[in-house]
Amino acid sequence: VQLQASGGGLVQAGASLRLSCASPELRLSNYNMGWFRQAPGKEREFVVAIRRSGGSTYTADSVKGRFTISRDNAKNTVYLQMNNLKPEDTAVYVCAASRAILSTDITNSQPYNYWGQGTLVTVSS
Repeated sequence: VQLQASGGGLVQAGASLRLSCASPELRLSNYNMGWFRQAPGKEREFVVAIRRSGGSTYTADSVKGRFTISRDNAKNTVYLQMNNLKPEDTAVYVCAASRAILSTDITNSQPYNYWGQGTLVTVSS
């Protein structure tokens, strides 16, 4: 199963980027979706997530107020809007899909069933 993340690149601090996650195989509206990131030498960390209904979103404290997750079901795409980027946001960003039921905590990697290949975001100071 493929999840295709795109939109990464090299930007200066303070800039914005929008990452996209799409799948030719999964109907993403049927899944809770999350974005995670992994910086060099560090463990993968949760960034943001959205319930399949789109009614609830969750955001890591480190990006709160700057990053927003959304979904466009008509385009079968999930987005990560990143504003006011900082050098510490430099990482490979990966999208993931979860079939978990509503009560499951989706702010950690455990309930996710499918993972994309990631897109690199580099923020220069």
